[in-house]
Amino acid sequence: MTTLIRIGNSQGVRIPKAIIEQAQLDDKELEFKVLDEGLLIKPARKPRQGWQKQFEKTIKNEQGDELDQEWLDAPLVEDEDWEW
Repeated sequence: MTTLIRIGNSQGVRIPKAIIEQAQLDDKELEFKVLDEGLLIKPARKPRQGWQKQFEKTIKNEQGDELDQEWLDAPLVEDEDWEW
């Protein structure tokens, strides 16, 4: 259990080391969310964090068919003029 402590014009919470270690909060930027039941403290997630790794994993695990590969290999622009 902990209590609020005065820090200048603000107040803070001392979190016991054992809880910091258990929650894996050591040296992390934290995010606060106000809930009806109180306050949730969790590590801040950066937008798109882990996306590159997930894309690589998906590409590696997916066995695309011939049509998929044709689309992936297609040039992004063509020199030919379109006929309407």
